[in-house]
Amino acid sequence: MSKISRRAFVETTGAGLVVATGVPLASQEAATPTSPPAPRSSIQLTVNGTARKLPFAPGQTLLDLLREDLALTGTKECCLVGECGACTVSLNGLIVDSCLVLAAEADGAEVTTIEGVAENGSLTRLQQAFLDAGAVQCGFCSPGQVMAARDLLARVPHPSVAEIHEGLAGNLCRCACYEQITEAVLAASGAAHATAGAVPAASKAAGQ
Repeated sequence: MSKISRRAFVETTGAGLVVATGVPLASQEAATPTSPPAPRSSIQLTVNGTARKLPFAPGQTLLDLLREDLALTGTKECCLVGECGACTVSLNGLIVDSCLVLAAEADGAEVTTIEGVAENGSLTRLQQAFLDAGAVQCGFCSPGQVMAARDLLARVPHPSVAEIHEGLAGNLCRCACYEQITEAVLAASGAAHATAGAVPAASKAAGQ
């Protein structure tokens, strides 16, 4: 008894199915019903002082809602696991990584993004300090850094260098401008150069 090849078997079986049904296989696949897309629910929240009612998809994050639905792209998309701080926003007065917050969790909340920080269209003292200190290089992390620093100064108006480092520990800078960022926060707090960058007295005495 001769052996039939696998290819011949598949072709013969496929042809038989077409003859039996009278409908090409491709047409049968196209006619297979698909599940309708899941309905989008809606949430109400206040973003940068403006009340919004927005539809959202199950599983959609607050980051996606801000960037895609409201075009607030100052909140950056980067690691998506809450490690870099580029997507930092204020949620009911507390800073959060918006990539880790579901849109549904923001229902009824008050959200402030970097676009809502400026006062009457003018840079705040903190934002200006970032520019003056050269703390903005590529700028990708700057919105998150400013949001974290803003939160810190609201809690600790005159932070020490150690408190600044701790307060901004969750925000990474790919340009490694940590010294300039610290200087900017000190300047915004009114303690510019009080501790950061100060020359030790022993060095001054030695003429260094």
